[in-house]
Amino acid sequence: MPGTHDPRPLTGEPLALDLLNTRWNQEGVVQDLLADVEGLGVWLESTGLSGGHHPDSRMLRHTLQARDALRKAVDGALEEGAKAIDAVLEHGRIRATLTAAGPGELHEFSNPAWGPAWLAARNYLELLTTAPDRIRGCAGHSCILHFFDTSRNGTRRWCSMAACGNRAKASRHYARSKES
Repeated sequence: MPGTHDPRPLTGEPLALDLLNTRWNQEGVVQDLLADVEGLGVWLESTGLSGGHHPDSRMLRHTLQARDALRKAVDGALEEGAKAIDAVLEHGRIRATLTAAGPGELHEFSNPAWGPAWLAARNYLELLTTAPDRIRGCAGHSCILHFFDTSRNGTRRWCSMAACGNRAKASRHYARSKES
């Protein structure tokens, strides 16, 4: 899997949103990186989770369960998604520890195949704690991508200014020029 190209148009978001972004719209057709175990390997590699995790069909099922739970929580009502997120979180825990370097935390999973799914669900809780109003879906007409708005004033609307933002600007310009 090393060196395999990640075809997604938006990467590098916090883990929970990056997992949601394994589905994207390309020219009106929804693409799914997690359609198979190989795609899961690409996602694990691009997120830095590939070390110690060997993708298999069980890990793929768990990761898809986490992605569906995140979609319910982010795109639906938080109450609706909470039960689904909790169903993923019940497969792991954080154990406080003290090392020579100081306090730390260890992630422990009921089964290692739950690792990536659990980490993504846990990351969503961290985002909710940090700034829930900065978790956004792209305002692009047919875009299904999500991002964490890190702009200074918190007004980012697009997954990418170069893609969706530019399309919206061009569309507005076309509409204005057609009116005149």
